Amino acid sequence: MSQLDAQLAAFADPAANSTLRGILRGLEKESLRVTPEGKLAQTEHPKALGSAMTHPHITTDYSEALLEFITQPHERIADALSELDQVQRYTYAQLNDELLWPGSMPCVLAGDNAIPVARYGTSNSGRMKTVYRLGLGHRYGRAMQTIAGVHYNFSMPDSFWQALSEIEGNTRTLQAFKTDKYFALIRNFRRYFWLLLYLFGAAPAVCRSFVRGRDHKLQALGQDENTLHLPYATSLRMGDLGYQSAAQQSLVVCYNNIDNYLQTLCGAITQSHPDYQSIGLRDEGGEYRQLNTSLLQIENEFYSSIRPKRTAKSGETALQALRLGGVEYVEVRCVDLNPYQPLGVSSEQLHYLDAFLLFCLLTDSPETDAAEYQDMQENQKRVVDAGRNPALTLRNRGDERLMRDWADSLQSEIGACARLLDTACGGEHYQQSHRAQGRKLAGETATPAEQMLKQMQAENKTYYALIMELAREHQRHYAERPLEDDDYQRFAAQARESLSRQQEIEAADAISFEAHLAAYYAQYRDCESCGCEPQSAISVQSGC
Repeated sequence: MSQLDAQLAAFADPAANSTLRGILRGLEKESLRVTPEGKLAQTEHPKALGSAMTHPHITTDYSEALLEFITQPHERIADALSELDQVQRYTYAQLNDELLWPGSMPCVLAGDNAIPVARYGTSNSGRMKTVYRLGLGHRYGRAMQTIAGVHYNFSMPDSFWQALSEIEGNTRTLQAFKTDKYFALIRNFRRYFWLLLYLFGAAPAVCRSFVRGRDHKLQALGQDENTLHLPYATSLRMGDLGYQSAAQQSLVVCYNNIDNYLQTLCGAITQSHPDYQSIGLRDEGGEYRQLNTSLLQIENEFYSSIRPKRTAKSGETALQALRLGGVEYVEVRCVDLNPYQPLGVSSEQLHYLDAFLLFCLLTDSPETDAAEYQDMQENQKRVVDAGRNPALTLRNRGDERLMRDWADSLQSEIGACARLLDTACGGEHYQQSHRAQGRKLAGETATPAEQMLKQMQAENKTYYALIMELAREHQRHYAERPLEDDDYQRFAAQARESLSRQQEIEAADAISFEAHLAAYYAQYRDCESCGCEPQSAISVQSGC
């Protein structure tokens, strides 16, 4: 009996099965603000939306025009989607004539100077957030700061971990057990998330303006010189057009255990890198260009398809929070916006993600070595560029395996997890979602990427025209569904409170920005605080 079969049998027991009802999931959804003509908005973050620095549900990501909506964790998928819907209904009411761009790849761009960097006020923490984004612009170009996606935060309840701990005869603390198991989930996710790119990838094309001045292998879409694509692409956002750099290609982040993970990222944050030394820390006027000259300014600069996370205290680094408390949840970061969905994501998709993540958690997850690490990188690249090619093969322990055959094999095991979740939660939402993805793999229904390309070709539309049309549809959708007055007033009060909170933070600063940065980075450099000897990030380790 495989480990997955044994775990499935154990969690078929009613008492153990009931723990699956306590899964928590939250959403973070990004969308660009654009003008009625589909150009990137140059306006400041709308004051009616509150402070991007302190609002609990509405903030900005890299660009001032890139809104980010955040939900609380929920036990029911329907509740998470309902909260996201309410946040967007309030937001649309404040946008005047602006729209939200529903595609992951951006609208027509006029160059870096026309991409405003997000601003967070005059406090030390606010300045740090802005300087970090300025640094990203210098390192990668500001066009990267206009890519949008959906992040899915997922955690299992302590009752589940207690049940699994007893099943496996664990003798360590529950938190240590949880942390190791979350890292096992992450390793399997990285092995298999190419399947999610195939099923849900929705970025097969871009506007030519996005790659202006850059080398690329994209092709014009028919006679349309303004739209570039790859015929079998799934999610160009997750390939070398996204947050990738030649410098980061040498960074091998190890997920075999939390100590290795902390060591690798600490090394990347504390050790200066020649490419970024040449940019300089400050400009001629003394203004910061970037937070540091290391390979990473902070850990978030390392773009990963999934991250181990723990809620950090004010002023605490994400790595410090992990070191002190262990993993609390995982953040899935490979989900494109589905432009056909006003929310950018659907209930069906989230149900499948739950089943996929449970499969990654329950199935055997051996440690990754350097060869498999390279295979995973190669598989991601292949599925991004040509995932819908029926003849595509992927690397599997040094061998080539037909992607469709491998996907069918995984589908069978994910289906067993879907049945387990339906038993716990009632109904057949998980199995229905699983069957829907099976129809995509069988070629019976189109993936989002395929749907987009077929529509552009059939209707002779550019990428810009298709996404702009959908943006207007979503605008009408929300105009017809205004918030109830009580809900509207609740969001308006949150906006006012967030502005007041930002003012309080700014007034409370008692040290210089330089001292603030020094205290922040001391958490990485002081080994007593950091808990690890920073390890060179510029090496491929034998066990990663």
